[in-house]
Amino acid sequence: MTDQDQGQGQNQSQDQAAEVPVKKEKKSISLNVVSNKEHKGFGAGTIDLSAVSCVIIDNGEAYIDVGAMHAKSKVEKGIKFSTNKEDVPNGRLCWIVWVAVDRNEEGSFYAGATACPMLVDTEARRGWKILAQHVNNLDYAIKRRYVLDELSAEEKAALKSLLVVHNAEWWDRSPDVLKEALK
Repeated sequence: MTDQDQGQGQNQSQDQAAEVPVKKEKKSISLNVVSNKEHKGFGAGTIDLSAVSCVIIDNGEAYIDVGAMHAKSKVEKGIKFSTNKEDVPNGRLCWIVWVAVDRNEEGSFYAGATACPMLVDTEARRGWKILAQHVNNLDYAIKRRYVLDELSAEEKAALKSLLVVHNAEWWDRSPDVLKEALK
């Protein structure tokens, strides 16, 4: 075999190796709701729920309930929801408030808060809510909006008290728009 033949043989084996397709790793779409990491790469720019908390207002009492993120809050468990209010004639009014927290050079603050109504009849295990409104209001909170005008004075006071007690420094750094909305 000549040097030229050997060179051609090497070129053929290199050509064959170059033709073998390299398998690409398949990227999967996932949503990690509880995470302290900033997400970069595939799926970046999607909704980040790591800075959103859920507050329930029930009978004038406000409390944090992370289960509300997946419709599994204390008041929602075991309840069959309908989009028809007439299905829940004896329902009590409860609220889910989506609260977004952001951070600037001064520190963290309450950056967005939106309230969504629902009726719950615990005895009949029936409830009413409009899921689209809950999703839209969650999005509004993430986008740093405040939608709290439907809350009664008692409900606003309960929410304000919870936010202040939870972290007074965050409350102090929050925009005046929120403080005015909860007067």
